[in-house]
Amino acid sequence: MAFFYATTDNTDNTDKDAGVTESTEAIDSVEADDWAQVQEQAELRAVEVPTALHGLRLDKVLAELVPEFSRSYLQQLLAQGAVQVQGAVVTKASAKVRWGDRLQVEMRPTAQSQSFRAETMALDVAYEDEHLLIVNKPAGLVVHPAPGNWSGTLLNGLLAWHAGAAQVPRAGIVHRLDKDTSGLMVVAKSRHVMDALVAMIARRDVSRQYVALAHGAWRGGMREVRQAIGRDPRNRLRMAVVDLGSQAGKPAQTDITGVDSAEQACLVHCKLHTGRTHQIRVHMAWLGHPLLADALYGGTPLAGMERQALHAYRLGFVHPITGQEVLVRSTPPADFMAAIDFLGLRYNPPH
Repeated sequence: MAFFYATTDNTDNTDKDAGVTESTEAIDSVEADDWAQVQEQAELRAVEVPTALHGLRLDKVLAELVPEFSRSYLQQLLAQGAVQVQGAVVTKASAKVRWGDRLQVEMRPTAQSQSFRAETMALDVAYEDEHLLIVNKPAGLVVHPAPGNWSGTLLNGLLAWHAGAAQVPRAGIVHRLDKDTSGLMVVAKSRHVMDALVAMIARRDVSRQYVALAHGAWRGGMREVRQAIGRDPRNRLRMAVVDLGSQAGKPAQTDITGVDSAEQACLVHCKLHTGRTHQIRVHMAWLGHPLLADALYGGTPLAGMERQALHAYRLGFVHPITGQEVLVRSTPPADFMAAIDFLGLRYNPPH
């Protein structure tokens, strides 16, 4: 069997780790059925027609005032009754608007990437061939457009990266990382490859491994955490370990091994067997070791970390088309490595 191996070192590439706008949807790794959670959201956008657009067609005005979406998608929203002019629903794209008219648009997420605009950005691509690519996502980059982040996302960047991205749902994104989680993601370039990768993830044939910095000293070796995860009934923005006998949720398994430990904090290696929302963050908090700076799950800033200290450092799978073994590793970004040094820890995760 052929073999491909790559390692990326982004500790000096601070420009690639620049942050973008806040996301209202933060997801570590999402399997196919979890995308419905994103699609159910909507955002109302209110705009006013300026003098320069007086007398123009409604669809053209929307394209100017709501530039995150393509004109064709905005025409679809019109036909669906998602646009109001002066408080009244208007469905005709050719309707003329006047200066001062108040427009309200119900902006809806969609799985079809054609709805979003391509945006050129400096993607850190660790591996690429004609079928797929592996992106080393910086902390701060939102993966998919959603309410509050309709542009400046990885999906927008992928649409500009290669011509075929617009023909693939979600531009080929098959799993996701939190906005503030850095590391490796595989992206398909065709629907056929996308379906294959989704099936591989469901069968656990894609190895996704992470390193994390967490509060407290790590005791012992590897801990196999098998705790179901569901929505926290006390805070709908959080996930939590749940009892499936009485609460909705899904089985989840994470293998967590101590890499190095100090009195204040520890460096751990995490191997995912499932891909639940916030899985590593929830399981680490349940163990009493919330991630550094992960405020949602009880972590606080430490050693210069201002975002949750989680990095997807290793991604491995058998190529769905060529049969070649693909294995890519990524060194954590500068803030993560600086925190390791500050805490006196050694970075030596499994290969």
